[in-house]
Amino acid sequence: VGIDAYGWLHKGAYSCSMELYLNSEGDKKLQYLNYFMHRINMLRHYKITPVVVFDGGNLPCKSATEGERHKRRKTNRDQAMLKLKEGNVTGAIELFQRAVSVTPSMAHQLIQILKSENIEFVVAPYEADAQLAYLSNLEDEKNEIVAVISEDSDLLAYGCSSVLFKMDAHGNGQEVVLDHVFSNVTRVPSFRHFNKDLFIGMCVLAGCDFLPSVPGIGITRAYNLVSKYRNLDRVLSMLKFEKGDQMPEDYTKSFREAVAVFNHARIYDVSLKRAKHLKPIPEELLQFLDEELDFLGPEILPSLATSIAQGNIDPCTMEAFNVFPSTVNHVSTANIKKISGPFSRQEAFTQASKDSNVFAISSMAETKQTSDEQQQCPFMDESECLEEAVSLQNMLRPSISTGKMVGEEKNRQQKEVLKVPDNNPFRKRKLEEIEPDEMDSVTKVVSEVTEVESLEDEYEDDRVTA
Repeated sequence: VGIDAYGWLHKGAYSCSMELYLNSEGDKKLQYLNYFMHRINMLRHYKITPVVVFDGGNLPCKSATEGERHKRRKTNRDQAMLKLKEGNVTGAIELFQRAVSVTPSMAHQLIQILKSENIEFVVAPYEADAQLAYLSNLEDEKNEIVAVISEDSDLLAYGCSSVLFKMDAHGNGQEVVLDHVFSNVTRVPSFRHFNKDLFIGMCVLAGCDFLPSVPGIGITRAYNLVSKYRNLDRVLSMLKFEKGDQMPEDYTKSFREAVAVFNHARIYDVSLKRAKHLKPIPEELLQFLDEELDFLGPEILPSLATSIAQGNIDPCTMEAFNVFPSTVNHVSTANIKKISGPFSRQEAFTQASKDSNVFAISSMAETKQTSDEQQQCPFMDESECLEEAVSLQNMLRPSISTGKMVGEEKNRQQKEVLKVPDNNPFRKRKLEEIEPDEMDSVTKVVSEVTEVESLEDEYEDDRVTA
C-alpha cells in the first residue's frame, strides 16, 4: 500500500505546530514522527507492506498556488505570534496549526527512521501523487501497490486505481475505486459515459493546483459541461463564447498544460534508475506545446534523480543533507520505538523483507552498489559519514577515542526486539469488555498519537481539486 507521506506528516505536525515554529527544546516538536510511525506500525501489524512516497521539487506551473499558500501561512504565523505575546496560548496554537508547513528537512528526519526500520520509500522528482499513480499502475503485479492512503483527491485525476481517504488510527476509512466510479450506473452523478481524459478535464475545469477555474465554473458546472458535450475542445469553445472577457486569453494553452501534468508528469523509475514521464507524450501534444515541457519541471539527470529518490539531497535546493550524525535523529528514533510496543518489529521486518520488491529504496549503507552506480550517485554511505564525522570530531577533541564513539553510535542503533502480544490495540471493543488495567495500558500506548485525531475531520489538504 502506498502512503502519501506529506499528508501524514502534515496531520502529525498539528500536535506540535507551535514547537516546530519556535524550534523549542525537547522531544515535543518530534511528535509528528511518532504520529507517522504509529500508523506505519499499525499497517505492519496487519501484515501490510507500506511504501512511503515523498514529494520532491516544486513544479513551475504550481508556483502561483504555492505563493498563495505561503502568504496564508505567513499571515497565520504572524497572527499566532501576536496571540502568543498577548498570552493567548490556545489562540496561538490554533493559528500555528493553520500555518503548518512540512519541509524537506522534516521529511529527511523521517527517512532516517524509515531506513533504520527497513521500510520502503522513494522521494518523487516532483509530485508524490504522480509517483503513487505510477506505482499503482505497474504492469508487473508483484511490484504494484494495490491502494494509496491519502487525503488528496488529485490521486483520482492522476489515475490511482484505489484510494483510501480519511483513514483513522484503527485503519478505517473511505475507499474510492476508480473503475467503480466509471462503471456504476446507479450513482448520482453518473460517470459511466466518461473516460479518464474527460474526468481529468472536468477536474481541471473546476480548478486545480495547476490552473484556477474560470469565474463561475465550479465542480457542478464543470461536470454538466463535460457530461453534455463529451469533448473537451467543444467545452472550451462554449466557455469562450459564454464567458467572453472573463476567460483569460491563454486559458486554452494553460488548460492543455494542466491536463498534461496529470497524464505525463515526471516520475522516478527505480528499475531504470532515472526520471521519466508517467505516460509517453504523444507527438500531437508535443507540437501543440512547441516541445516546451518546462511546466512539467526541468529534466533531471539520472544520477541526480537517484540521489533525490534515495533521500540523499534536498529536492528543492539540490543540496546534500547534513552528512554528520544528528542528535535529533537518534532522539526521534528512540521515541518512535517507545510506542511500537504493541507490535513486533521483528515480525513486521520479516514480512516487509519477504514482500520487498524492485521499487524498494534502501539506504546506501544497506545496499551494495556497483561501481557504475557509485559514479552516478557520488555520496558516502552512512558508515563512511560516521567515520568522517568521528575523524573530524577527534581533530577538535583528541581526547575522545574513535573506537569508543563508533561503539556508542552502534549501541544507540541496536534495540531489543519486542514480542507481539495477543491483544490487538486497534480493534474497537465495547468499553465494558475491557478490564481497567488493560484500558490503562492501551491508553498509555496511543495517548501521544491520538491527540490530533479530533482535528482530522477538519483537515482538508490544500491540493484537493474537487
